[in-house]
Amino acid sequence: MSYGHIIKEIGRGAEGSRDISCEEAQHLYGAMLDGGVPDLELGAILIALRMKGESTDEMIGFLNAANERVHAFHLPHGGPRPVVIPSYNGARKGANLTPLLALLLQRFGVPVVVHGLLEGFGRITTGHVFRELNIMPVTSQCQAQQALDERGIAFAPLSVIAPGLANLLSLRARMGVRSSAHSLVKMIDPFRGEGVILAAATHPAYMDTMRDVLGNQRAHALLFRATEGEPFANPKRRPRIEHLHDGLCDIVFESEHDSLKALPPLPDDAEAATTAAWINRVLDGQVPLPSPIANQLAACLVACGYAADVNEAKAIVAVESNGHIMASV
Repeated sequence: MSYGHIIKEIGRGAEGSRDISCEEAQHLYGAMLDGGVPDLELGAILIALRMKGESTDEMIGFLNAANERVHAFHLPHGGPRPVVIPSYNGARKGANLTPLLALLLQRFGVPVVVHGLLEGFGRITTGHVFRELNIMPVTSQCQAQQALDERGIAFAPLSVIAPGLANLLSLRARMGVRSSAHSLVKMIDPFRGEGVILAAATHPAYMDTMRDVLGNQRAHALLFRATEGEPFANPKRRPRIEHLHDGLCDIVFESEHDSLKALPPLPDDAEAATTAAWINRVLDGQVPLPSPIANQLAACLVACGYAADVNEAKAIVAVESNGHIMASV
């Protein structure tokens, strides 16, 4: 593969650059993930793509290459589809409630794999909160599978399940800008198309791209607006939640726009210990589960096949929560 030719095509600026084909993109990204592109050319490719913007076909090719190299988990026998939760942003303003959603799914017997970074760069990561909840990151693929089989939940650093993507992601510290890897990690499926991906994005344009890319893959996913970049529903106001499956897109919940009548009881600050203590109180039924997260949980139960439809899922969540949902689900 001629990297100079590719750089010439994609590196002519926003007006003169040309998108490469899906097949070219898959071969190129495979070489990037395998460490086969020299540093100079790799940096030029990443910057050129950043300046040009990735096309949908390019992202499809990139994701194909990434999924080919993700270390796969074995599917549990029977039961619901596993849920895959990518957690890469962390929280700064409010509490990071990604661990709460993961533990609620585990409580329903839904297998959960959370993958992300250990370093928060000033933010409170899911790993920080999990540590306070005595859920430690796995250190190998074998350990991850064992945790999934025995406890129904595994927290896997990206370096464990996708070392090539982890290497590309780490280049942000050297280059100062994000790359396509930051979007790809939110769409990978270590269950080879059998998992339900919680695909969350901050900007509408990224959501459109993720919808197109995941739709092309015929992936099973829930697509919604992230909370500070994290894949849990804003506990103060529910986002629109879409269910992608078999190339289709169903709206499970529309976004809420009405003014809040009352704020839900939330952690006093974003610190990991405070968040973990609050999560334990929710799981023990001492604090009501905010309605938007109850709705997101119901959407997950539908997407993974635990419930036949959203009405059944809402009823299940309400009953299992023993009436501790803040508002009607």
